Amino acid sequence: MPFVSPEDGYLTVLNLFRTDAPEKQDRLLEEMCAIVNTAAFPGWISSTVHAGQDKHGTANFIQWRGADDLEARYRGDEFKHHTVPVFSQIATAVKLLQNEVAHSQRHPSLGDSTEISPDRDDYTVIEILGVAPENQDEMIATAAAAHDWLIDVPGYRSQTILRGKRARSIDGTTGLEGELSADNSFVVVYSQWDSKEAYDAYRAVPADEQPAARRESQAKRDSITTHSEWNTYRVYHTRSAAPASV
Repeated sequence: MPFVSPEDGYLTVLNLFRTDAPEKQDRLLEEMCAIVNTAAFPGWISSTVHAGQDKHGTANFIQWRGADDLEARYRGDEFKHHTVPVFSQIATAVKLLQNEVAHSQRHPSLGDSTEISPDRDDYTVIEILGVAPENQDEMIATAAAAHDWLIDVPGYRSQTILRGKRARSIDGTTGLEGELSADNSFVVVYSQWDSKEAYDAYRAVPADEQPAARRESQAKRDSITTHSEWNTYRVYHTRSAAPASV
């Protein structure tokens, strides 16, 4: 099963697909799993498919050896002539986000490794935070520091901070106009919770009842955020390359 760590040095690609109906989400999952189950691309490490919960859509958390291997995949005929047309037809919005893991932190009771797997029961939250490139380091530090007070929140399990490197659309356009248009213009926060109920309770705490550290953290984050979106997920399927392939 995939583990997430900044020490691995992988290029982590987060492919986010939005759609407008549950049957289209089912089709996205079917198509994504078909690709994952036959993946044998040079430099491919793992793919973990997530099913949207609060909003219709999917996420694929993919680990690559490096950017050259990913670009070779994008140049391939199968990607250009099958993957692009199929997903463009089903999805209403697509973001292909290239990242590196900056921090991966867990509740002290959960050991030394962050694992993503359908064999676990994590309720997963993925947040995309747009930021001016010159403020990216500050956003990463702010998000990572939140772990210090999150460990006291019931239901919190882990938080992984991803440094956004480049965004592209599925047709190959680099940058997403009006949102993540420049390199290093976003940060991804990938967090795991015990349950939907725990996460909803965390979000529902009124500002005047939140601890000071949380209020200060949120204020700092809000001051440098240029774009924000999130969805919740359950891990649906995963597959990793055999060690010899890596």
